[in-house]
Amino acid sequence: MKIAAIDVGSNSVRLMIMADGKTLYKRLSTTRLGEGVALYGKLSEVAIERTAQAVVSFVNYAKNEENVQRVFIFATAAVRSAVNGSDFTERVYELCGERVDVVSGEEEAALGILGALRGRDGGIIDLGGASTEISLQKDCKKVYGKSVNIGTVRLYDMCGQDRAKLQAAIDKRLGDYNNPDLSAYDMYAIGGTATSLAAIKHGLKVYDPKVVDGTEISEAELKNMSDRLLSMTVEQRKGIDGLDARRADVIAGGCLLMYNIVHSFGAGKIIVSESDNLEGYAMLKGVSF
Repeated sequence: MKIAAIDVGSNSVRLMIMADGKTLYKRLSTTRLGEGVALYGKLSEVAIERTAQAVVSFVNYAKNEENVQRVFIFATAAVRSAVNGSDFTERVYELCGERVDVVSGEEEAALGILGALRGRDGGIIDLGGASTEISLQKDCKKVYGKSVNIGTVRLYDMCGQDRAKLQAAIDKRLGDYNNPDLSAYDMYAIGGTATSLAAIKHGLKVYDPKVVDGTEISEAELKNMSDRLLSMTVEQRKGIDGLDARRADVIAGGCLLMYNIVHSFGAGKIIVSESDNLEGYAMLKGVSF
């Protein structure tokens, strides 16, 4: 069976095409749905429309070009935390007749660990635009899971490129995780920040998921990356090999957040995974791998 899964995040909309339980490819459209949510608590009409149009474009492509049998759409922190999140889901339904499943923070963490670990022991750091989930699994059972409303777009909205403000905002929210000990787990990192950092490490001029998947980035490398990124202007970052220019404004805060999580909770390093909550959602819906 061929299916499409669409993840509506705070920074981007992602499409996954899967056939017979295997991911064929993923595509991304940066729409910044979550811009301003940290400041105003609501989605802007402009962000709703451009993101809904991106979703509809992916739905039409999946149905007409890939002839998928099923389309699944789910949305995460930006939609669930905004007071007018239903405006977005209703707009998508109006345009294409597809329902959007708004997942909770706990569900989002479970999707990430399901997709990245596939039943193995370990943990995930899912650093998104509006929230970041940390989850741990041992003996096929979740032993820790927490979603906190901090992410790249929120940090950018609140702090811009000011390092002191970014660090203060991160310090304020890290305590919400209740100091989990990550030292005994292989910590897999998923999401656009993680894959971007892997691509930067490899200096990829053309993004290659096979190179990115499994990339290890140490705590020291994350610190050096965050120092480098924060020392550059947004325009200068656009010239970095491996970095999508559309992430140039949010990548520094995201890298600093990733470093602080790894440093504060003893992870030591991250292992970047291309398999993530898109695969997890497909598994949740009964797609066999």
